[in-house]
Amino acid sequence: MVSAAERYAAAKERAALNKTLVGDFVQQYSFDLDPFQIAACQSIDQGNGVLVAAPTGSGKTVVGEFAIYRALESGTKCFYTTPIKALSNQKYAELVARYGESSIGLLTGDNSINGEAPVVVMTTEVLRNMLYAGSGTLRNLAYVVMDEVHYLADRARGAVWEEVIIHLPESVTIIALSATVSNAEEFGQWLGTLRGETDVIVEEHRPVPLWQHVMAGRRLYDLFVDDTQQQVNPELSALARDSGKVRGAEGKRSRHRSALTPWRSDVVERLETDGLLPAIYFLFSRAGCDDAVEQILRSGLRLNGSAEQNSIRFQVLEATRDIPDEDLAALGFADWLDALERGVSAHHAGLLPRFKEIVESLFQQGLLKVVFATETLALGINMPARSVVLERLVKWNGEAHVDLSPGEYTQLTGRAGRRGIDVEGHAVVLWQPDLDPKSLAGLASTRTYPLKSSFKPSYNMAVNLVGSLGQSRARELLETSFAQFQADRSVVGLANELRKLEEASAGYLESMQCHLGDFAEYAEIRNSINREEKTDTRSGVIQRKSESEQRLRALNKGDVIVLGNGKKSGPAVVLSPASTNQREDPKPVVMTADKQIRRLNHHDGLQDLQPIGFIRIPKSFVPKEQKQLQDSITSQIRTIAADSG
Repeated sequence: MVSAAERYAAAKERAALNKTLVGDFVQQYSFDLDPFQIAACQSIDQGNGVLVAAPTGSGKTVVGEFAIYRALESGTKCFYTTPIKALSNQKYAELVARYGESSIGLLTGDNSINGEAPVVVMTTEVLRNMLYAGSGTLRNLAYVVMDEVHYLADRARGAVWEEVIIHLPESVTIIALSATVSNAEEFGQWLGTLRGETDVIVEEHRPVPLWQHVMAGRRLYDLFVDDTQQQVNPELSALARDSGKVRGAEGKRSRHRSALTPWRSDVVERLETDGLLPAIYFLFSRAGCDDAVEQILRSGLRLNGSAEQNSIRFQVLEATRDIPDEDLAALGFADWLDALERGVSAHHAGLLPRFKEIVESLFQQGLLKVVFATETLALGINMPARSVVLERLVKWNGEAHVDLSPGEYTQLTGRAGRRGIDVEGHAVVLWQPDLDPKSLAGLASTRTYPLKSSFKPSYNMAVNLVGSLGQSRARELLETSFAQFQADRSVVGLANELRKLEEASAGYLESMQCHLGDFAEYAEIRNSINREEKTDTRSGVIQRKSESEQRLRALNKGDVIVLGNGKKSGPAVVLSPASTNQREDPKPVVMTADKQIRRLNHHDGLQDLQPIGFIRIPKSFVPKEQKQLQDSITSQIRTIAADSG
């Protein structure tokens, strides 16, 4: 129950807000803005940069749209950057509908529309290239909205975001919009260090609750059995144990599919029966998306009524009437339209841009019930659904098949649940032979997604920096990267740990002193004695080794010597002297009186190697091949040994 005082305070706040530019902006929307959205807009209005970290579907883009509104009101420019062309195209269409074509421009690799407009939507790479080229379009630029800024962790393209943040003029205010990350404060601190005053606004509340499910066979299981989503469904655990036994018995045959893995048509039918459509069905390949649409067509499923089919046909024909019939035939237009009318489509980067825009528009209208999509659709494209389906928890990252990270899982499933339409959203993971319910629960319940820099200066970047700024300034800029910032913070952390250890050590030293004496002093005396003993021992070993090596190097071919004691004792003749290279260990080869060939070294403990005689050894002597000569030499060895004894 809200008290009268609280209602009065809220009314005063609304009245004060209505007198500001933020209040004027809020009036454009038919719904009330959340506190985090208003707080972020007020920060921008005060001249600060902002980092907004909030769940997918929570309305972060409203903050970016306020920067656009403020730029138009003040007569300055605003750039709105996105990670992919599809998102740029969609944002451009939304802003044109709100502000008109004359105020909005678009710059991507495919399109260039009104590039000198006060508000330009573009991919982040386009802005990076403009900065390097010193483009005149940058004049009067006041704001840059970086949508999906957490993409800077991407291994392939993430460095582009950091390059833009580093190179933008100091006069430009950055509005960074990110999915929920656990180190938002760290990232915001870096932005503040580099760009000036930056407010970090973190919103963890998800507007529409999300429920997790696993579909095995034709049955839909809840992943968790408690409202806090902590306790894994014991039925799924039992299913995993039974499936593991079967897989072990069947061997490799069940590695890719089991009897519990549902068919795509069964999944769609079950979602329709349970009222969980529309749905985005994520597959991690373009070919897989197209195959899935064909499978649904072959199954005969129809998810739309006649009125919806007629509406789809009218809109599609209207949107494609300028495309020649022969081109439409080459693009498989008839089958594509048939799938659309049934309420099914694919969405991926290989789709014709016009077709992709049609799919997005129809889905937003609720005319498409299932879209088979690649993960690029999760990057902020405005296609919210009631449910999200993940066929597998493994994707190809360009080099290998890797497991989805908690952040990627959250980004994908975050599309489920339409704000203002659905009471709750649903994420459905399909059963696979290797699915572990506990691991899936950990993936779904993890709330820690650290944002890590992928910044690695390239040769091209270094050349551009040195060419435009000079070597010293280029070095300074590279040292301001988020990657360097995180590295420096880790060094600070290690230094703090070292300081704590030193303080602990000082405490121990203090406690080791008493009326009986100083234990540390006693320990140092003992250590000193040990070091002296080890030094003496090591010196003796080195000296003995040196003397032994000298004796070995003094031996010549044909010298008869007497080897030490024990089983290997007895006379021998040198067949091959030691190497003359002082860097190599001397290892002469000898033959004993019992015809054994040995290679000597200083480890043999040889004390006295003075020759007791000499035998002429032919250059071509090979003991194993010249048996008679070997017998003659060994006989001479024994004779010399007997005479000297």
